Amino acid sequence: METGVTCYARGIVLPSVSSKHSTSLVCPPSISPSFSSRSLKSSSLFGESLRVVPRSSLKVSKTKNSALVTRCEIGDSLEEFLTKATPDKGLITLMLCMGEALRTIAFKVRTASCGGTACINSFGDEQLAVDLLANKLLFEALTYSHVCKYACSEEVPELQDMGGPAEGGFSVAFDPLDGSSIVDTNFTVGTIFGVWPGDKLIGVKGRDQVAAAMGIFGPRTTYVLALKDIPGTHEFLLLDEGKWQHVKDTTEIGEGKMFSPGNLRATFDNPEYDKLINYYVREKYTLRYTGGMVPDVNQIIVKEKGIFTNVTSPSAKAKLRLLFEVAPLGFLIEKAGGYSSDGQQSVLDKVINNLDERTQVAYGSKNEIIRFEETLYGSSRIKAGIPVGASA
Repeated sequence: METGVTCYARGIVLPSVSSKHSTSLVCPPSISPSFSSRSLKSSSLFGESLRVVPRSSLKVSKTKNSALVTRCEIGDSLEEFLTKATPDKGLITLMLCMGEALRTIAFKVRTASCGGTACINSFGDEQLAVDLLANKLLFEALTYSHVCKYACSEEVPELQDMGGPAEGGFSVAFDPLDGSSIVDTNFTVGTIFGVWPGDKLIGVKGRDQVAAAMGIFGPRTTYVLALKDIPGTHEFLLLDEGKWQHVKDTTEIGEGKMFSPGNLRATFDNPEYDKLINYYVREKYTLRYTGGMVPDVNQIIVKEKGIFTNVTSPSAKAKLRLLFEVAPLGFLIEKAGGYSSDGQQSVLDKVINNLDERTQVAYGSKNEIIRFEETLYGSSRIKAGIPVGASA
């Protein structure tokens, strides 16, 4: 029996995704299987008529052994891309639900009212800071996906039971709005999330992720994702009509003199980091640093070059969280053909021992990560020939 899956969260309606899991992938209790989005007149969240997205018409061919032969193409919709990219219907549903949440967050960030202490917008009858609003939207999207067992947010690093199955389901960790303190200055901000199979977010590694993504809210709104099943990191652009369109694939991060140095206060009592920064300046690297981790890492994927660093020192402790930020972004960078490092190993090889674990990190091209490791610790595992990358 096939069941149409509808993700409904505060007026968010997704196209139906066919699934054979009639028990775990079901409509929300308040929505019957025959629910039609046409029965909803308007969205309390958007204040406008709901968008109804038609079912995609994916064309595939079959070989003699009936295996599906598909190819992801630039111009595909998000649903078309995901259907071609993975056979996991649950993962498709989850990524579509998150895509709809990101679309809503982008709208709320763009129309937020900013005062002296916070940027706020409406959430039903409430007025919330945009980071808390984003937090609620993501939890709702995961609840109504019906495939998420546990979810955990950087806002409140505690496991929340989303009601999905432990077997065949997923657990998701997310930073709802990275850079929320710079929304009022109109800098680019974004959402980060990582997807792990099953019901564990402790004792796992970044390399265990089946997917990771960023939502980038700037002059353009984009959804940048990577899946374990296929190579590359893939960018989707939010079009005027509300559709996500596949616009770019990144499979290689090359060399280029562009740097984004985070936590520069650490150079005061970390002489190795100070030496590295002086190298970039002396060699006339182009400084591209916004203070937001999402845009600073995203530019490496888009420009296909550069390095991002955030290094610690005795007086400047680690702030970046392994589960919510570092591991998902590490997955995106390494799937794009780049490298990640905490100074001694790929961040994808670090075991997540607790939800609030923090670490230093660098993302970039192969030679930049070699330079990073050699400058900070005297040698590089990459130069020594140890396998690296998300497929290692």
